[in-house]
Amino acid sequence: MADDESGEGAGGGDAGGGRDDANEGKGGGRGDASEGRGGGKGDANEGKGGGKGDASEGRGAPDAGRGKAGADAGKGRGGGRGRGGADRLSPWARFKHTSFFPATVIVLLISAGAGLFAGSYTFAFANPTPRNIPTAIVTADHDSTMRNQFLTGMEKALNASLKLHPYPTYAKARWSLEEQRVFAILRARDRGVELDVASAAGATVAQVLSQAGGKVGRASGVPVTVRDLKPLQPGDPRGLAVFYISLAATIIGFLGAVQLSVNAAALNPAERIGFNVAYAVLGAFSIAAIVDWGLKALRLPFAESWAILALTMFTSGLVFSMFNVLFGRWALLPTWGVMVILGNPSSGGAVSWPLLPSLLGTIGRWLPPGASVNAQHTAIYFPHHQHPFPFLVLGSWCVVSAVVFWTWRHRHPGGRPPRATPTRC
Repeated sequence: MADDESGEGAGGGDAGGGRDDANEGKGGGRGDASEGRGGGKGDANEGKGGGKGDASEGRGAPDAGRGKAGADAGKGRGGGRGRGGADRLSPWARFKHTSFFPATVIVLLISAGAGLFAGSYTFAFANPTPRNIPTAIVTADHDSTMRNQFLTGMEKALNASLKLHPYPTYAKARWSLEEQRVFAILRARDRGVELDVASAAGATVAQVLSQAGGKVGRASGVPVTVRDLKPLQPGDPRGLAVFYISLAATIIGFLGAVQLSVNAAALNPAERIGFNVAYAVLGAFSIAAIVDWGLKALRLPFAESWAILALTMFTSGLVFSMFNVLFGRWALLPTWGVMVILGNPSSGGAVSWPLLPSLLGTIGRWLPPGASVNAQHTAIYFPHHQHPFPFLVLGSWCVVSAVVFWTWRHRHPGGRPPRATPTRC
């Protein structure tokens, strides 16, 4: 009797073990095929101990088999879906997810940019043509016959590109020249005419007027005297130094902002603006010092030229920062387009505005490079006739760029993560 009870106990225990093992077999079948197989082996070994255990183990083994089959079936279904999704992607979709796609885009953009860069400078500089040259005429002259004869010849030689502004006296015409409202003064003098130009206001315009005046005078038999009232400095006989220093301030200004975004990405927006100010001030000082003190190419009104260059560099850097929050990693493209491809050829530094194509001559003074050249020319050669307009242009670009950058500063690519706030225990 005792043996029977002990056998029943053992059998009951085996039965319980069989249920446990069966459960394990089911779980192993669902989770992993190897666990299902392990459960089956355990059940078979335990089934040797008793009849009840065998019955229990018999129930457990099929469950384990079902678990294994389910796991294998699940894997088969999942794997089929993954392979089928990859096979359904088109070649274009697969290409867009490779590194070759952005590289191809860059190749196309650089190719187009190279053509635009060369085309814009060639279009502006290759063949300067007189289109609209403001010229002062002194109407108080007693002998206007020869003046009018000479003027008719100039109109034909320059294809009617002179825009005449009459003044009652020479003094008022000279004041208009100092204000850079006109580029030349024409008056009758000593049985001939006198043509006054200002190379400082526009070296290319003065050259065109001087050459045309000499030819017209010889053809018409009218004696012509050409005077340059505002000659260029000896160290800059072609008048390009102002264009070069403005170009340097423009390009280095936004390249500095590019380097800050790449190599000092941890700066937050306020810190980035602060370092923009720092390199603008120091960079402008370096440009002015090398051109004036080092090379002696230009005698600059140092403080004013330094301030103009610094404002130009700061504005150029902010323009890139504005495009950086608007266009992200592609920000250099619109910056280069506005400041270099469009801004520098239309600035009037290399070719004066009256000789530029009409569109470039109109928009050039509204862009930062043109405003910078205008302010520098006036500061160097017309110190008592500085205009607020170029500073308003630079200031407007600066303010608008800063407002856009600050408004969308959450899109600024960089910055440091906020510090964790300590909590009290």
